[in-house]
Amino acid sequence: MATADKSLSKYDPSQVPDGADYRVALVVSEWNIKITEALFQGAKTTLLSHNVPDKNIIRINVPGSFELIYGASRAQQMDFDAVIAIGCVIQGETRHFEFISNAVAQGIKDLNVNSTTPVIFCVLTDETLEQSEARSGGEKGNKGVEAAVTALRMIWL
Repeated sequence: MATADKSLSKYDPSQVPDGADYRVALVVSEWNIKITEALFQGAKTTLLSHNVPDKNIIRINVPGSFELIYGASRAQQMDFDAVIAIGCVIQGETRHFEFISNAVAQGIKDLNVNSTTPVIFCVLTDETLEQSEARSGGEKGNKGVEAAVTALRMIWL
């Protein structure tokens, strides 16, 4: 497990560029809203702590994780320096989990290959709700924090 010995919220702030001049879109899935809201809060708080002005952090809600691709694509067409795609897909009783997880990962990869605006993958794909809770502000930290740091570093890149 990638987060077995790592907190998603721990990083060296000195290695993160100042975000005072940046505009960031956060595209948030409304499915598993308790989890995605916690991820959104982690990302927004981190962006603010690195001087991204509140008015430059725009939230765009979409119904589910599959719709993150379209929402992120639309955000890329606007005047944003980066887009963070926030979602949560939890294993269920059918193969739906596999199809959605793979499609979202592939779609976001395609957006990155075909645009100069980076789209950051902040989509939890866990086997249980407990695993998602651990990665959205629980014992494993908050993937939203990691995504915000990644966005700032990718903009600078």
